[in-house]
Amino acid sequence: MTHQRISRRARGPLAAALAVGVLVPVTAGTGPAAAAPAVTCTSDKAGLGAELARDITASLKGRKSTTALAVHDRTTGTRCTLHATQQYDSASVVKVTVLATLLWDAEKTHRKLTGRETDLATAMITRSDNASTSTLWKQLGPTKVKGFLKAAGMTGTVPGAKGSWGLTQITAQDERRLLSLITGENTVLGAASRAFILDRMGKVVTSQRWGVPAGAPATATVQLKNGWLQRSTHGWRVHSIGAFTGKGHDYTITVLTYDDKTMNDGINTIQAVARAVHKDLARAGA
Repeated sequence: MTHQRISRRARGPLAAALAVGVLVPVTAGTGPAAAAPAVTCTSDKAGLGAELARDITASLKGRKSTTALAVHDRTTGTRCTLHATQQYDSASVVKVTVLATLLWDAEKTHRKLTGRETDLATAMITRSDNASTSTLWKQLGPTKVKGFLKAAGMTGTVPGAKGSWGLTQITAQDERRLLSLITGENTVLGAASRAFILDRMGKVVTSQRWGVPAGAPATATVQLKNGWLQRSTHGWRVHSIGAFTGKGHDYTITVLTYDDKTMNDGINTIQAVARAVHKDLARAGA
């Protein structure tokens, strides 16, 4: 067991999640970073998969981050993955799962969110407010969170124990699944719930609009959620998930990182990947 050293900058985003004090080091995905990323892309559009794989790989060259990613573009039938089933501490990206669980549960009981729940959910997503997240996490409880994860097919996601929502174990593959549920018709989340989530993700405060929006086309509507956390093992975890919709755009990007020496190292890795993806999809007309 090790005592976690959390920097002042990291305390704000995950203070509530880390209130339990002593934490064990991450047990999932703690191996050394691969010598070279093995990005795999497939596409219904000729040549696009190979182009994306090449450009994403180039964007990661020389970077220290241990990176997982999942890209899905419905328009061109394109998918890219890297270490997509490797587990990472969620940090604040789990807040989208918390909101989806809240709405899924409300739909099951045929009710609308209360004014209090709406305010908590809005603060949780737009400002990444931790106290609001802790309140909703406690209200939902592990049974409902696990119920949503099962319904969503997010089989690699493990909720954090004892209120530590920020230590939920997530995978890029599961975050892609979540984004797909939020952006497309399905039997898990209804249209009103999907619109509510996307609306809040579209109103994230300016200071937190870094990450996967880097290089996004001006014609796309950007919806995102980021997370960041420093621990005594494997440095910073810095993550960004986003959906890009409207005016012909219909794709999602998930990038998860750890082994970042600084928070900015993680941000730079994510943004390098995002720029490569946006550039190639724009050329393909996505």
